[in-house]
Amino acid sequence: MAKRYLNKDVYTAAVERIAYLFNDFDNVLVAFSGGKDSSVCLNLCYDYAKEHGLLNKMAMYHLDYEAQYQMTTEYVDATFKRFSDIRRFWLCLPVAAQCVCRMDGGTWTPWEQSKRDIWVRALPEYDYVMTQDCCPFDFNKTDYEVQDNFYKWFEKEYGKTAVVIGIRSDESLNRFRAIASDRAAKYKGVYWINGNKAYPIYDWNVADIWTYNGKFGKEYNRLYDLYYQAGLSIEQMRVASPFNDCAADSLKLYKVIEPQTWGRMVSRVNGVNFTGIYGGTTAMGWKSITLPKGHTWKSYCEFLLSTLDEKTREHYKAKFARSLEFWREKGGGLDEKTIEELKENGVEFRFGSPSNYTNKNTVVFEEYPDDLDVSAFQSVPSYKRMCVCILKNDYFCKYMGFAPTRQEEEKRRRALEKYKNL
Repeated sequence: MAKRYLNKDVYTAAVERIAYLFNDFDNVLVAFSGGKDSSVCLNLCYDYAKEHGLLNKMAMYHLDYEAQYQMTTEYVDATFKRFSDIRRFWLCLPVAAQCVCRMDGGTWTPWEQSKRDIWVRALPEYDYVMTQDCCPFDFNKTDYEVQDNFYKWFEKEYGKTAVVIGIRSDESLNRFRAIASDRAAKYKGVYWINGNKAYPIYDWNVADIWTYNGKFGKEYNRLYDLYYQAGLSIEQMRVASPFNDCAADSLKLYKVIEPQTWGRMVSRVNGVNFTGIYGGTTAMGWKSITLPKGHTWKSYCEFLLSTLDEKTREHYKAKFARSLEFWREKGGGLDEKTIEELKENGVEFRFGSPSNYTNKNTVVFEEYPDDLDVSAFQSVPSYKRMCVCILKNDYFCKYMGFAPTRQEEEKRRRALEKYKNL
């Protein structure tokens, strides 16, 4: 989907989209993380609702990952108190959250009752806080699934609901796809609403965010001030679960900004200290790992597998076997530039059957490559790519394009189920 420019500024366009939501839905529910983008969405929706006497149609929620900067918690706390005239939900639930720190699994469980004595911080005590003891929907799933369950419960309770999510398409290709995908279930053909999820600031850039805050005098998470003073790039200034793959590079900042929080995190989740020290270095395999002398990438991969416990080793081997079978038999879609680079490097491959889902050529490798010198390294198969997954604790091999299987999801669901009765 090509970009189409509008003859209006992004603020005006966002307000018009929010007006559409309040007019077409019974409720407007804002997903508030404590970050800059969701804060702008919350302020935009609130100001519109208050000006037009529609605060009864507005709500907000925050999914709390337990381990976060105290400054973020204080900002979330102050924001909930400031918006006391709308419905509020603060979710503190034992969900399966992504974790790149652990070698033996791809998730961790915030607010896990059996770990209460080592929680990073205590539960907030307000009547709008939702814990497993008072949760009316299924929370024994991944964080994204639990949020979907919350949306469904909310809509059943209060009526037709639009969920406002503060993502901007210029942040990543995945976020652009969330807006531009032709496969998404568009609400009444509206391009910025997928199903019940609305993205009213999708076309803003980061300068628009801070211009809005400055022009209208809006409160924001002061953690961003410290990030700026620490010299972080815009891409590194993230307010999210500290253990996901996007946050590993900046995990070490907790040691400087909030050493007390860091100390609790080290005790809370296995591998935090290692990731804090080596996240973003060659030790974590961030695209620039070097091959030890005397090894091929295949033999190095076999060595890395041998260092893991049996359960984790077999998990990775199963993932890698699927990749080997896929690229040798069915093949995957590659763009023209990557195919030309393969030809220039003398890599042997053949074209497979055309895909029904993409216009890219399907490429099959007779021999699984050891390494490939191409621009889109992450999109092509190689034993080096397998090594990267192991070194960066990518338990579900997202770097290779995998997603958790149904069996893995079911296993996590059963593991979480027991916490209901603790």
